[in-house]
Amino acid sequence: MAIHISQMELLAQQLHQAHRNALSAELSARGLSEVGHPMLLTILKSSQETSTGAPLLAQRELAQQLHISPAAVANSLKSLERSGYIRRQPGPGDARRNQVLLTEKGYHAVEGCQRAFDAVAEQMLEGFTPQELELIMSFRLRMLQNLRPPLNAQPKRKEES
Repeated sequence: MAIHISQMELLAQQLHQAHRNALSAELSARGLSEVGHPMLLTILKSSQETSTGAPLLAQRELAQQLHISPAAVANSLKSLERSGYIRRQPGPGDARRNQVLLTEKGYHAVEGCQRAFDAVAEQMLEGFTPQELELIMSFRLRMLQNLRPPLNAQPKRKEES
């Protein structure tokens, strides 16, 4: 049986949606349903822990790391700030550039989010051998590399006829 690319695309969409639904249910069960973008909180925590005197991530860097638009990051940050998970303060040397900091509530939420990520991953990967997991990881990394442009790539131009 030959696998058609459209079947793989459909399966990728279904897997993505099933993962999102499972994660949303797990976050809700942990009282974290108002955390709209759990990876954003996780990245903030990581950047604060590794920030030894270096400036913390600003909104622009967060958008780059998450591969989403700066507007989407801004909306997520507004929601997280209203809910008390983060606070913003002017950055050192440039008051126009806000730093985003986790509050104590934010740190606790990150721990809950990480437990939710772990629970969903365990459910999703149940029954796979270590060798199968290595293969899955290598295939997914290759797919991601295939979809991301090289860092120094120039935009493709339409060739003139």
